[in-house]
Amino acid sequence: MKGLEIRKITKIYQEEPVLQGISFQQNQGEILALLGPSGSGKSTLLEIIAGLVEPDSGDCLWDGESLAGVPPHLRGFGLMFQEYVLFPHKNVQENIAFGLKMSGKALPETTSRVKEVLKLVGLSGFEDRDVNTLSGGEQQRVALARSLAPEPRLVMLDEPLGALDRTIRERLVGDLKKILNSASQTALYVTHDQEEAFSIADRVVIIGEGTAVQIGTPQEIYYQPGSPYVARFLGMDNLLEGEAQPNSSGCLLKTKLGEWQVSRSYKGKGLMLLRPDQIKIDPDSKNQAVFLRGTVRTSTFSGSALQIELDVVGTLIHFSLPDPGLNVPKPGKALSVSFKPDAALHFFSKE
Repeated sequence: MKGLEIRKITKIYQEEPVLQGISFQQNQGEILALLGPSGSGKSTLLEIIAGLVEPDSGDCLWDGESLAGVPPHLRGFGLMFQEYVLFPHKNVQENIAFGLKMSGKALPETTSRVKEVLKLVGLSGFEDRDVNTLSGGEQQRVALARSLAPEPRLVMLDEPLGALDRTIRERLVGDLKKILNSASQTALYVTHDQEEAFSIADRVVIIGEGTAVQIGTPQEIYYQPGSPYVARFLGMDNLLEGEAQPNSSGCLLKTKLGEWQVSRSYKGKGLMLLRPDQIKIDPDSKNQAVFLRGTVRTSTFSGSALQIELDVVGTLIHFSLPDPGLNVPKPGKALSVSFKPDAALHFFSKE
C-alpha cells in the first residue's frame, strides 16, 4: 500500500508494556489522528515512527518498505512538538530555512520556499520578524512552516496546540486543517482532545492500553463506539447493566431502569449505553419516545450548554442541554426526560 503502515509494534519500559502489538494503516494525503488519554502510548509510537526510539518488536513501513534501521534524517518525515523549540537568536526566515540549509538547498530555492510556506500558514511578510516578539499562535505557525518547508512525505504533530489557551486553540485547529489540506500533506496528529481530533482528522485511531481499540471516521466512532472503553473515553458514561432478548422486531433491552424495544438485534447480557446527546428535557409523547423521571443531582452551566446529573432511582444519568436559556433546573428538582430507543440506545454484549 501507499503510505504508512504500523505492524504489531510493541514497546516495554521498565517491565511495563507501553505499546502492545498496535497496528493500523494510513493512506497518502490523509490526516490521521491518534487519540487517547495520557499514558496510552501515543507519543512513544510517534517517536518510534520518527526513528528516535526502537520498538521491541513489530515494524513501521512506508509504501510497503520497512523503515527498520533507517535513521531519522533519512526517513523524510517532519516532527512538530507541543514545545515549538524555535531558535531564539534567529528570525522567522532563518528558523524556517534551517532544515532546508541542512539538506543542502541553494539560497534562491530556500528563500522561495520560505516565502511559499509563510503564505501557506498565513504569515506572509514575517520573514524578518524576531520570533521572541510573536504571539503563541504565530510561533505555532512558524513551527509548522518549518516542519512543512522540506516537503516531508509525512509530518507528525505531537499535541501541537497544547501550549495555547483555549480561544486561540479553537481558532487554529480549523486553520491547521486547511493548511494541511492545501499542502496535500500526509499528517499524523497526536492529541488527547476529542474535539480537536474530530475537527482535524479524516480518520481517528483510538488508543487504549497500548493498542488500537477502534479506527474509523470521526462520525463512525462518535455514533458507533466499538466498546464501553471508547464510549467512556468520549464522555458517554451512561452505561447500564442489562440483558438483550431477541424477538421478531429486533430485541428487548432490559435494565433496572426499564425495558425498551429496539429494532437492532442484540443478544445476551452486557452493558447498555444511553447516549447523552439523545436525551431531551421536554418529554414528547409522540414519535415513539420513552420517559425517565428523576431528581436533579447537579447542574453545571458552561456557557454554551448545561450539564445535568439526574438521579433515576439511584442511578446517575448524565446529559447536556444546549442553549438552556434562563430556565436552569436546580438540584433537588424533579425532572422528566425522554429519548427514542433506536437513536439513544446501544448494547455492548459480553458474548
